[in-house]
Amino acid sequence: MRGLGEERMNRVGKNGAIALLCSLMLLSGMGTAQAQQKGTTQSAKQSAVKVSNKVSTDLVPQIVKEVSPSVVGIIGKGDVSQVNANSDRYNLMHGTGVIIRSNGWIVTNAHVVKGLKNATVVTTDGKSYKVKEIFMDETSDLALVKITANALIPVKFAKSIQDTEVGEKVIALGTPISFSLRNSATVGVVSGLNRGVNASYRLIQSDTAINPGNSGGPLVNMKGEVLGINTMKFAAVGVENMGFSIPADTVQYVINQLMKYGEVKRPSLGLSLEESWSAIVGLPSDDPLMVTKVLSQEAEKAGIHEDDVLYSINGTAVTSIVDINELFKAYLPGQTVKLLMQSDGDIVIRKLVLSRQGLLIPDEESEAYEL
Repeated sequence: MRGLGEERMNRVGKNGAIALLCSLMLLSGMGTAQAQQKGTTQSAKQSAVKVSNKVSTDLVPQIVKEVSPSVVGIIGKGDVSQVNANSDRYNLMHGTGVIIRSNGWIVTNAHVVKGLKNATVVTTDGKSYKVKEIFMDETSDLALVKITANALIPVKFAKSIQDTEVGEKVIALGTPISFSLRNSATVGVVSGLNRGVNASYRLIQSDTAINPGNSGGPLVNMKGEVLGINTMKFAAVGVENMGFSIPADTVQYVINQLMKYGEVKRPSLGLSLEESWSAIVGLPSDDPLMVTKVLSQEAEKAGIHEDDVLYSINGTAVTSIVDINELFKAYLPGQTVKLLMQSDGDIVIRKLVLSRQGLLIPDEESEAYEL
């Protein structure tokens, strides 16, 4: 009996041990499952955080919020001779402007304020201000507008557009179509740089939607800096998303001149110049410019004649009118420059005192320009 009891006890002990082992294994399995579930939950949370962070990297809403207070609407009565009175019962015209000084200085397009009467500026907070002064430069299509205001928020211009890349995301802010649509934002990319199209200076091309009323508004990069001022677009059947902006460096050049002189004092070579056929059609070219007419006494004194050929100004090669305009942003009338030219088959250097003249006056009978 004793042996049987011990054997029974041993059996019970073994069975108990087996049961305990199974319990431990079950608990261990449950723990592993819970750990796996916990790990899955943590992984899901981390993924959610990553997705959340990914969404938050879109800077467009933040930049629009930051720059928008510096963007204004400009409205007034248009010139009856330029506007179809039947198209607008109130004969109102509007555009966009950008605050550049906290004390009420605003930059916009010259074509926005030209002929505009009773011009009014409306800020993003809904306040209205009568325009007190306007300084225009139609050559660059830029103008300065002054209102009586303080503590306005000026924009920050890009110091240089040289670091801007084609394909870079940009935002256009403005007042398209209706004045009630002030501070509308459209997003696109830089389509091209240094575009010499229908303008005296090189422009930035982008595919951001630019509509009537956007003129004078900013083209902004992802740093919240103004790359340029929107000025025009190509509009025709089959043409889409081809807008152009005046680069920040040209805007600053004109602003500084208008602030200092009340006008832009542009230098002139005192010559009528003709571009090569390649330059006219936009082909890559290093062909020089030909003198078609000598217009100033300074040019005559320098010994320049018709049919002479111009290669460079102060060591910088020029192959188009826009090249000269861009170069002359660093000069004033009265300064002396050295011209590398060809005259009667000889390569010569002419010293020329820059005269004062308007810019880019094309000869209607040819492709010549007065500079």
